[in-house]
Amino acid sequence: MRKKRNYKRNIPADMKYGSVAAQRFINYLMTQGKKQIAEGILYAAFQTIENNTKENPIAIFEKAIENAAPAVEVSSRRIGGANYQVPREVRIDRKFMLAARWIIGAARAKKGKPMAEKLAEELIAASKNEGAAIKKKQDTHRMAEANRAFAHFQW
Repeated sequence: MRKKRNYKRNIPADMKYGSVAAQRFINYLMTQGKKQIAEGILYAAFQTIENNTKENPIAIFEKAIENAAPAVEVSSRRIGGANYQVPREVRIDRKFMLAARWIIGAARAKKGKPMAEKLAEELIAASKNEGAAIKKKQDTHRMAEANRAFAHFQW
């Protein structure tokens, strides 16, 4: 039986900033279907970024996503009874998803502040090539570099 085809959904731009990337980020930030809370957190984080840096928060957000997005990752491949970590390039939509997931995860891991402040700090750090999300990206790149010998197992 064939697999069900995965159709790509068109996500509309968010209302306040007119950015599709911000809307996708809100969707990743959302838990238990509570989109208004996720929007409030992101917009409060953008307000904090604007107050702290005096720059456009969308520009800092896009720079943070660009810096945190990995170029290569490893995927497990079973060949002849052995599992190999095969390095592969990351698709564009997956790059955004991984960067957003890592930034949100790093913000959630911090303690003692409201989520909007933690998210703002993480976005500012990622835009400066610092922080936990950037460390995660560098670890991923390092793992792919270490397993470069298995690159011929790509499919």
